[in-house]
Amino acid sequence: MYIYTAYNLCIHSEIPLPELLESHGSPDVIIRFGKLSHLPPETANWSNRVLGELHGKAKVLIEDGREITIEPVTGVDQSKLSPNILGACMSVVLRQRGLLVLHASSIVVNNQAIAFMGGSGWGKSTLAGAFHRKGYQIITDDVMPVNLDHGYPLIIPSFPQIKLWPSAADSLGHNSKNLPPLYPNAPKLSYTFTDGFQRTAVPLKRLYVLAKGEEHQITKLTPQQAFPQVVRHSRDVDVLIAPDCVSTHLRQCANLIKTVSICRFTRKPNLMELPDLVALVEKDIEELTTSDSSKNNTLNTRLVTSKL
Repeated sequence: MYIYTAYNLCIHSEIPLPELLESHGSPDVIIRFGKLSHLPPETANWSNRVLGELHGKAKVLIEDGREITIEPVTGVDQSKLSPNILGACMSVVLRQRGLLVLHASSIVVNNQAIAFMGGSGWGKSTLAGAFHRKGYQIITDDVMPVNLDHGYPLIIPSFPQIKLWPSAADSLGHNSKNLPPLYPNAPKLSYTFTDGFQRTAVPLKRLYVLAKGEEHQITKLTPQQAFPQVVRHSRDVDVLIAPDCVSTHLRQCANLIKTVSICRFTRKPNLMELPDLVALVEKDIEELTTSDSSKNNTLNTRLVTSKL
């Protein structure tokens, strides 16, 4: 078996996953080939046992956040399985292991995560790539696991790859002709990197909900506005539909909006203005940090005064 690490898990896989970092150790997750065609639909309980298909490429059974069994369609190119395993399948695994999983990419600023959340094609990876180009570390792309067990949101690192459209890759200074596709004839490209990957978990500082508009603007969302956005952009809500999964997911979303600042980030769809977007976010984070410092100083002053 191949042995990798991703999402703070040791993954043993019969299928090569070249995007991941090689590792060693006892398995937290095992990915293997197996026969699934004989299993009836009622095998699944849509909680700790999920049975489904990977876009016509394979049948898959995901159990207990620990095992992924795959039966590829006859003749399918196995290199096409990797993006689905690392995306859809691992999202289910992570949720079965008790994490909130968002459709978001994130970078690290001052040892804290800044996340960009939105649907496919909304620019999450492109924004992360723009920050990476400026020297910031990337911690997740597209699949963002959030651990809420410590009373604050902790972002779990994925692996050093971002998925880019050719035009986005060119705008970030890469030659799109030199980047491999995610799989043969895939429309998106794979950009892997050795430097600038955050390998340890960090707390989430700010979450931006991406939107398109006529001007660049960052607007703070109220909890009532933020909650449906977090629910909407959670992964696999249409798969893990058992009542216990639904209630856990909603509770996690509610806890997240209590502990992190969430904003709407409206941008013009213009790749030439990526440096302006980076500068706008940097300014917003600086103002947030200054505000937090001011609040802490005020609190400390009150504590000293009360003791006197």
